Amino acid sequence: MATLQNFREGLHETWDSIVEGWQKLSRKASGAITRFQAGKNDSPEKKQELATQSSGWGVMASEVFDDGDKLVVKLEAPGMDKEDFDIQVVENHLIVRGEKRFERERTEGSYRVSECAYGQFSRAIPLQQEVDVTKADANYKKGVLRIELPKVHKERRKIINVKVS
Repeated sequence: MATLQNFREGLHETWDSIVEGWQKLSRKASGAITRFQAGKNDSPEKKQELATQSSGWGVMASEVFDDGDKLVVKLEAPGMDKEDFDIQVVENHLIVRGEKRFERERTEGSYRVSECAYGQFSRAIPLQQEVDVTKADANYKKGVLRIELPKVHKERRKIINVKVS
């Protein structure tokens, strides 16, 4: 009986460890996962197609790096136009929203190949430093959105010696 109890306790500890690891992985990966939704003007058929073809989640590769006087964010978003993006800085997060519409059909031999990806997306990227949003700049070339956010340089405190009298 003691062996069965030890087995149960070990199984319970293992399960707790798996759940804790999954939650930690989920928290770390949440910044890399983007939620796609059907667009507001999409027909019910297109909304149903998006729901059945995918879970509505995807990974949009991004890169954030410090370039001295500015933070640079690169986000892969192929098949879009620059007008498709809505970019905001809210507190300490860069919010990138848009609507992706990509459809391509081609014939290869006796096969007809149809590819499509569409839906609204939103991505929140944490910023580690305060930025000057009035001087932010963004451009979109060859499927990559590049956003440059100048850092706010706070004046360093001067050292003042105080004499005790």
